[in-house]
Parts: sequence; structure tokens; C-alpha cells
Amino acid sequence: MRAENLTFVTEFILMGLSSHRKTQILLSVVFFLMYSATIAGNLLIILLVWADPCLHTPMYFFLTHLSGLEICFVTTTVPQMLVHLMTGNGAISFTRCAAQMYALTCLGCTECFILTAMAYDRCLAICSPLVYAAVMSRKRQWQLISASWASGFLLASVNVTCTISAPFCGSNRINHFFCEQAAVFKYTCKEAHYVEPIILFVSTLVLVGPFSVILTSYGCILYSVFQMPSRVGRRKALSTCTSHLVVVILFYSILIFTYMRPGADAVIDRDKQTAVLYIVVTPLINPIIYSLRNKEIHRAVGKVLRRPGF
Repeated sequence: MRAENLTFVTEFILMGLSSHRKTQILLSVVFFLMYSATIAGNLLIILLVWADPCLHTPMYFFLTHLSGLEICFVTTTVPQMLVHLMTGNGAISFTRCAAQMYALTCLGCTECFILTAMAYDRCLAICSPLVYAAVMSRKRQWQLISASWASGFLLASVNVTCTISAPFCGSNRINHFFCEQAAVFKYTCKEAHYVEPIILFVSTLVLVGPFSVILTSYGCILYSVFQMPSRVGRRKALSTCTSHLVVVILFYSILIFTYMRPGADAVIDRDKQTAVLYIVVTPLINPIIYSLRNKEIHRAVGKVLRRPGF
């Protein structure tokens, strides 16, 4: 492509994970199975919370939104990736690429804020149990989740707008398997890099801001837990945070490894492999993490299975 305005770009070619046909077929089967399991696992959590009144608590309210977000997240990328793997053709129109980039960035930013809201919920429940029910009312829950979605979409709009409005130079072959914002931005012309500080500022705000709140929340949680005289009470309090903490560590570890390590531009293939973790693997294992040792989820499954219809 010539150094023209973005409106003249008609399509990109995604290089994908492999150029070998047999590998592409194998990957398509593996990713289809993982995608199906992801949809089933997250949908199961949503249905269980909806069906069991005992799970109508703030923690599970946020969990249903996280599960719904994960379903949207994988649906934004995996079906398109499966089509490219099956056909061996990675062509994607500029409009579809921009739409995918926008949806992915919005959902990724929103997940940061939802995880932060869940950390605040756990902090309030453990550090201020006497006022927890009054403060974390249904109205407050909707305020937090609405702010999470709105903030994610607003901040992502800034970054994606800066990227798609820039002129592109050179080849239209993107060395990735989906339209990731960072991968697409590398193909913009040098004169368009004046927007790079804006993208960096917004990205830092989305990552560092929520992560700082999460760290502060868990600092308060640990302080309160160590003040408890009962070992059983400490264990019970920590058990309500374990699943969320594991998800947060996994989520931010992958993001930091992908976007904040030195020399990231020189290891594109490793970036693609890492991207598989947060695009396919993480949405699959999140419902497993939340249900593996969760007695309330186990109890809800038992109730459903004992109903006459089953």
C-alpha cells in the first residue's frame, strides 16, 4: 500500500498462526473445541446464578457480567480465526478489521474495570462486613458495572480512533491472526505516530489505574485478615478471594508479558503465541477457576440436577 489516507485501504491479510495446511486444520479443530467449551462454561455460570436465589449476591452479579464479557470476547475473534484456518485465506476487509479491533479493545478495557469492581466488592465484604449489605446495594452494583462498561468503551474508542484514522504505509500483510490494535498500528506511516503518546497514555491509564486499585484493595484485605483472631475466620475470608486473585494474576501477567516487556517488536511470533493465551485459553479457564473449589457453585449445580426435568 502507498502512504495514503486510511479511507483508501480496502483489506488486510492476516498471516495467521501457521502457513502449513495440516497445522491449520489441526488448530481449527482444537480452537473449535476450546471455543465450544468456553461458551458452555461461561453460559453455565450465568444460568446457575440466574436460577439459584442463593447466588443473587454482589460477587456473583459481577461474575455473570465477567462471564458474559468472556463469551463476547471469544466470539469476536475465534469464529473469524476458524474461518481463516479452514479456508487458508486470511483476508479481512478494513471495515471488519476495524470493528474487530474496536470490539476487542472495548471488551479488554471493560474486563480491567470489572475485575477492579470485584476487588472492591471483596474488600468491602471483608474489611467492612457490618455495612457491606447497605453499601453494596443493588443500585450500587449497577452503578459499578455501568461505570465499568462505559469507561471501557469510552477509553477504547480513543485508542481505536487514533489507530484507524492514521494513514498506512507499506504492505497490508499483518503478522497476526486477528486485528490487534498494536499489530495494526505498526503499519501506520511515521507521520501518524504523533498519536502514539495518546495511545500510550490511555493504555497506561487502563492498565495501571485499575491494577493499582486492585493492589490497594488486596492490601486492605490482607491487613484485615491478619487482624482476625480466628484461624477459621481467616481461612474463610481468604477463600472468598482466591478465585478472583488467581484470575487477576493470570490476566495481568499475560498483559504485562505481552505489552510491557523490552524488545517486544522483535518477537512477533512469540506475541502471537501469547495472544492465544488471552484470546482463547483465559476465557476457557476462568469459569473453571471460579467453580473448581466454589462450594456455592457446586451446591447450585446439585440443586439444578435434582430438579424433576433432570
